[in-house]
Amino acid sequence: MDIVVGTAGHIDHGKTTLVKVLTGVNTDRLPEEKQRGITIDLGFAELNLGGIHAGFVDVPGHERFVKNMLAGASGIDLVLLVIAADEGVMPQTREHLDICRLLDIRNGIVVITKSDLVDAETLDLVELETLELVKGSFLESSPVIPISSKSGEGIVELRNSILSSARKVIERGTDAAMFLPIDRSFAVKGFGTVVTGTLASGELKMGTEIELLPSGKTVRIRGLQTHGAAVSEVRSGRRVAVNLGGIDHSDVVRGEVLAEPDVFRATQMINACVDLLESSKRPLRSRQRVRVHIGTSEVLARIRVLNEVDEIEPGNRDFVQLRLESPIAARFGDRFVIRTYSPQVTIGGGRVLDPVAEK
Repeated sequence: MDIVVGTAGHIDHGKTTLVKVLTGVNTDRLPEEKQRGITIDLGFAELNLGGIHAGFVDVPGHERFVKNMLAGASGIDLVLLVIAADEGVMPQTREHLDICRLLDIRNGIVVITKSDLVDAETLDLVELETLELVKGSFLESSPVIPISSKSGEGIVELRNSILSSARKVIERGTDAAMFLPIDRSFAVKGFGTVVTGTLASGELKMGTEIELLPSGKTVRIRGLQTHGAAVSEVRSGRRVAVNLGGIDHSDVVRGEVLAEPDVFRATQMINACVDLLESSKRPLRSRQRVRVHIGTSEVLARIRVLNEVDEIEPGNRDFVQLRLESPIAARFGDRFVIRTYSPQVTIGGGRVLDPVAEK
């Protein structure tokens, strides 16, 4: 079984160090990340656990890079919500938990890192604060595991908990049409264009022609790699690297989608059901300009609230039309997150009901 495990939590709470302890991989690959000691973009690693293969997506915790976090969070099956024992619950802890709820992530573990830096009484207080934070959420009955990445305390228990939680994840079917949101695009000497992502549905097969959306260009699969090995086909739910023929890597960007030809269409009009967070400071109103994060893409949009008062109050749910400023590819049922245009704050999210709507 293949699952994707993602981290979430505030900056400097030990997410990247935790992934390194679990997998042996330092997911901070950019020179700037190593120089500054913070995660800026998505990082990737993998781990085999008793018949479960876990692909890890490490996300940045800084508020300036929430859009990168959202690009990684969209494809995960199991989240590790990381809270540092010496700081407790912080602003991005709350925002990342809200994002996971809005994306309908249903499985997770709470990890309290840096347990070696505090005394037993402080650790107990952080655990109580954590339980209060997750009350009423999908993490309410999840394990809360204190660990020390330095001493190794709690790591064995965490590995066992990941294995146990992974077995509760519902495997993605392969019957639906192929759909792969792209989170990275780069060139490999001697191979050309390579893109990566989590295969959301369907299957990828060597040598077949697929469609790049929203541009509509036809590209050919020259090679597939998953778990660090070349393969001839890949099923949904796996992290995958795809070697593409017929296109330069500079012409492929994060947010685009590889899709089965003639199945999906680019769209700039989406009908959806939206939940506005109780923490939102004001209603969501018609004609409001927002940032919509769907799959691995971020796109600006105008909201049209489909009710008599043209607005949604905090904590409420209603129907909207998203009028996008740039075309994207989306599917029925896709989850998305809405953030304010400026300053950028997460205020809600929802589910696509009609991905190719009419005004």
